[in-house]
Amino acid sequence: MPQCSHLKQIKVTQPDKHVCEDCVKTGDAWVHLRMCLTCGHVGCCDSSPNKHATRHFVQTDHPLIRSAEPGERWTWCYVDEVMPGELAV
Repeated sequence: MPQCSHLKQIKVTQPDKHVCEDCVKTGDAWVHLRMCLTCGHVGCCDSSPNKHATRHFVQTDHPLIRSAEPGERWTWCYVDEVMPGELAV
């Protein structure tokens, strides 16, 4: 089973925003929120029209995100294309 090789890059584990700031700037709506585990950027998911979380990965190469939805703790690694598990916090 493939594993994530980027877990040591996690610096931020909790979102401090509950909006997609990029969508707010353009007046767009989003479906779900994802947070970068490297810098804390909160962006919208790939089901949203703008896919800001994935755009953030493409621009920065920050490999790991987590769901920023209440009650969800799953993570995703864009580089290794695996769900490394859930965050304890």
